[in-house]
Amino acid sequence: MTLDTPVLHTPRLRLRPFTDADADLLFALHSNTYVMRYWDSPPWTERTRAARFIARCREMADEGSGARVVIDRVSDGAFVGWCGLTGWNRDYRSASLGYVLDEAMWGHGYATEAAHALLQWTFDVLDVNRIQAETDTRNVASARVLQKIGFVREGTLREDCIVNGEVSDSWVFGLLRREWQPTAGEISAP
Repeated sequence: MTLDTPVLHTPRLRLRPFTDADADLLFALHSNTYVMRYWDSPPWTERTRAARFIARCREMADEGSGARVVIDRVSDGAFVGWCGLTGWNRDYRSASLGYVLDEAMWGHGYATEAAHALLQWTFDVLDVNRIQAETDTRNVASARVLQKIGFVREGTLREDCIVNGEVSDSWVFGLLRREWQPTAGEISAP
């Protein structure tokens, strides 16, 4: 079963499927060492990674396992980053949430707004009971985003990532359907 990648609108953002034209901006985002310092894999060094990522987004939609969307700012069309729902399992009614934003877009509430919109779509369209997210324990800003949208910190995965020789822990967050707090009228789909 395929899963149509949504186009969603919030007061400040548009979330849309990736296109090939997004490759350069995506590469710039994922090759930024500072932005990716808490990610579970090293920054990209090859431009072909962006094309493979976009192809994988299409494959996820075709196989029905998730949806990754570009986040654009409505006011000027600027690339903000991306967020995604991956690992959708119909049997377990679960999925995972992730996001990466350009450094210039931090501190404006865009991650919270975009993740909230994608979660609203997820709970409205998919029969999901649980959504999980993980963040490096040093990434306090990401943990705050998750908590703002209703996630509960459930535990710590000790030394679960080793990137460029650096060992790190991750916090596991969970959000259950019964805990979800939708925001009326802020999110629309065309």
